[in-house]
Amino acid sequence: REDLDAVQRELRATAGVTALIFDQTCASEKRRRRKRGSLPEAPRRVFINELVCEGCGDCSTKSNCLSVVPVETEFGRKFAIDQSTCNVDESCIAGLCPSLVTVEGASTQRARTPLADDAAAAPQPQVPALDAPYGLLIAGIGGTGVVTLGALIGMAAHLDGKGATVLDMTGLAQKGGAVLSHVRLAPTQEDLHAPRIAAGAADVVLGCDALVAAGPEALATMRSGATRVVIDSTAAITGEQVRHPDHEFPRAAIERRLRAAVGAERLDVVDATRLTTLLIGHSLGTNLFMLGYAWQTGLVPVSQDALLRAIELNGVAVEENRRAFQWGRRAAHDRAGVELIALRAERLPDSRRASRDLDEVIARRHRELVAYQDERYAQRYADLVARVRTAEQRVGGGDRLAETVARNAFRLFAYKDEYEVARLYSDGRFAEEMQRVFGAGGRVHLHLAIPALARIDPGTGEPRKRRYGPWMLRTLRVLAALKRLRGTRFDPFGRAAERRFERALRDEYEADMQRIAAELRSDNLPLAIEIASLPERIRGFGPVKQRNAAAAHARHEEVMRAFERRPEPVAELA
Repeated sequence: REDLDAVQRELRATAGVTALIFDQTCASEKRRRRKRGSLPEAPRRVFINELVCEGCGDCSTKSNCLSVVPVETEFGRKFAIDQSTCNVDESCIAGLCPSLVTVEGASTQRARTPLADDAAAAPQPQVPALDAPYGLLIAGIGGTGVVTLGALIGMAAHLDGKGATVLDMTGLAQKGGAVLSHVRLAPTQEDLHAPRIAAGAADVVLGCDALVAAGPEALATMRSGATRVVIDSTAAITGEQVRHPDHEFPRAAIERRLRAAVGAERLDVVDATRLTTLLIGHSLGTNLFMLGYAWQTGLVPVSQDALLRAIELNGVAVEENRRAFQWGRRAAHDRAGVELIALRAERLPDSRRASRDLDEVIARRHRELVAYQDERYAQRYADLVARVRTAEQRVGGGDRLAETVARNAFRLFAYKDEYEVARLYSDGRFAEEMQRVFGAGGRVHLHLAIPALARIDPGTGEPRKRRYGPWMLRTLRVLAALKRLRGTRFDPFGRAAERRFERALRDEYEADMQRIAAELRSDNLPLAIEIASLPERIRGFGPVKQRNAAAAHARHEEVMRAFERRPEPVAELA
């Protein structure tokens, strides 16, 4: 696949008609077959070393993959692989970043939380009487089991001796597009005359994806004061976010739109994906969790026995789907209790824990810079932040500017050169994360674009990455120990254009912040904060970082001129 562009160019230059046949099973289909057990597990898994990741999103953009998900950390937005939804086509490896590794001979570890006895966990709800046709719309995205959920409810109705029709509007489902499953239930099959839920006729909308549930097609089925809506509040990865990694999920806007459509009291929001992942060990059971939640709330007019039997007849991950259903029931009955259980099950690296105040923000970065270089270098960083903090207090501005500088100066001081990447692979934290996700065993392969060895891709103009075996980790341990050479005349990497560029960024930022501290006033404080935050845009490695820096520099020039502009004096009245 990586030769596709070159082959197309070759064929373009060939006289006459040419044809290119690329035969490969769809990666999404492979994932479905693995889930059903008809295809062996993938021999390799992709993993992102969060410590090395810059959060530039190049891997997401190049793979166009919804399983490359953003995660918020103390050190900014990073990216991770959702192992439970990953198609394992390894297209994200093309991202120009040394944080992506492949792991052979290991499978992901799934931490399961024991479920209490069903009867004690949640009492039986009052299932609505089905004395007239009932419309239940399931809204979600392709590949997550929306169609399966509709089929399960339809089968449960059949087992209960009721009438049911299921109409799936799949569209671009296989590519992660919107899916709507129209489920209509009635006392008998003769009571149902059309499979589609008419405008304003939905009794319940089950939003397995909030964005789809707030879309025009789903909204058209809702009626204020009549339709009940249950949505998963977890931010779904959208095409816009794949193309623009800084794009924020519009959660607040979605909830406002749904409240306007049905009324605030008829909207129920639950963080289903996060809870399911923590309680079941992966996110694939989220839709069954949502079904259990809706059933316990009294919104699904079929019996629990019929639903559990339908899950059994489906024959895919039966026990896990049953557990997800029961956890959903319990969450509807005791949300706070389930949240607490999930919180206890959550195991996250220290980098995911946010600092409590500015002093902790500075202290954590000071420690990192000592490990990065030495105490003297870390103190240079701390002195810069202290100078800005004093200036901000002088103008009565609080700590917002100082915190912005603390976070962004660290980005530029701790630029990820060869020594730092080596340290972040060999200081033990990467090994701990690998153990948490994959358990013992497994061979780690790194994918690096080492300047002296990487070929330039003629199509992109970027260096091509090469795959290196586990021996590279031993080499990185040796390289990490040589960090004292950084910036000296003996530094073999220090003269490279990329390293000179990164040192210049750091020094220019330091000079800017010293100047801002000297000239700070209450009226130019907002501009100072914007200037201080510009390094947030300078992320990535090699050409990716240079492109981002060029865009940030253009904005820097504009805002800096505005900061330096003195306010016009006010003429005194005679």
